[in-house]
Amino acid sequence: MSQALRVLAALIAGLAAGIAAALAGGDWAAGALAIAQPIGTAWLNGLQMTVVPLVVALIVTGIAETADASRAGRLAGRAMVLYLIVLWSGTIMSALVTPQLLEFWPIDPAAAHALTSAIAGVAPVGAVPGFGDIIGAMVPSNAVAAAANSAFLPLVVFTLAFAFAITRLEATKRELLVGFFRALGDAMLVVIGWVLWLAPLGVAALAVQVGAKAGTAAFGALLHYVLVVSAIGAVVWLAAYPIALIGGRVSLGRFLKASGPSQVVAISTQSSLASLPAMLRGAEALGVPDSASGITLPLAVAMFRATGPAMNLAVAIYVARLTGVPLSAASIIAGIVVAATTTLGAVSLPGSISYISSIAPIAAAMGVPIAPLGLLVAIETFPDLVRTLGNVTMDLATTTVLGRTRGAEAAATAR
Repeated sequence: MSQALRVLAALIAGLAAGIAAALAGGDWAAGALAIAQPIGTAWLNGLQMTVVPLVVALIVTGIAETADASRAGRLAGRAMVLYLIVLWSGTIMSALVTPQLLEFWPIDPAAAHALTSAIAGVAPVGAVPGFGDIIGAMVPSNAVAAAANSAFLPLVVFTLAFAFAITRLEATKRELLVGFFRALGDAMLVVIGWVLWLAPLGVAALAVQVGAKAGTAAFGALLHYVLVVSAIGAVVWLAAYPIALIGGRVSLGRFLKASGPSQVVAISTQSSLASLPAMLRGAEALGVPDSASGITLPLAVAMFRATGPAMNLAVAIYVARLTGVPLSAASIIAGIVVAATTTLGAVSLPGSISYISSIAPIAAAMGVPIAPLGLLVAIETFPDLVRTLGNVTMDLATTTVLGRTRGAEAAATAR
């Protein structure tokens, strides 16, 4: 059984055990909560303790790799520009659409109250600055204090400035610093891998608390979450088709036929990397030159996750609505900046690790509780299907656009 299935099974078993303890009443429910609560809290703390160093390391290495890719040639540079446009556009779309979707199809108040009351540590993370303070709050007077207080927006701004400064250094110094942060990130991934190895135990402990306090209402709330977040990913996925049709100038039927095999692999493996051979064949069927697809598709798989920032921001907005945390325009802006910025560094990570490392900074920057993520990661396997499907389809669509520009450039050179 894969890790994702083990965690999902632990969630179901924990909910069932908690519901059974609540129905038994008396000392059974109290005893179950007394055992489960410290285990769940310790596991959540283990997840959170790696977030700050991991995010800093991923941003630095992500910016360095982006800069290296842009230096690799004109096609790679154009690819990075197109990827950034798609990522920021998807993030802004999520910021606009997710609240409207939750207004149209709101969370059941009883289920939300039952679910959040069962999770320890559900409280806003710091104060969210208003419009008058947003610019000043973005620039930290003390980067160490920002990290210590989990003030992720100013921490991200400082880290971005630091990362871009590293790219201006001479090669020896640049490689030294990037190597240090790459090693730091790798070490944090080892630690978080250990924590996630215990995920079935931690999720089961959290689920026992939810089942004992929320009962069967928890199932409805979790299903609602999966559908809402998946819907945002589906918007990004569907946006790939007009990009291919208009930017790549291919017919819908041709693109559907070429992208179908890679989508099948994506659904069955939940891996963009495993879909790469099928994407290369699809690009060939669309008439993309090998000189273009051989560069852009591996680059896209390594550094571009189209659905990432949109769905990550949707999770943070959902958790805010679930826990009753009001979101101002300033907090939404903070979420957009952090979501779109931290994506490039996290794309090559396994789903459960990237879920925590990508969404926790967004939630913290928006003043949204992080604790519910420890439970929601158990059902990430369902939205992750949409994530991978959207990523693979958008990779092929953007490669079609870049291939057309490469072909036009080659034709002009020949003349």
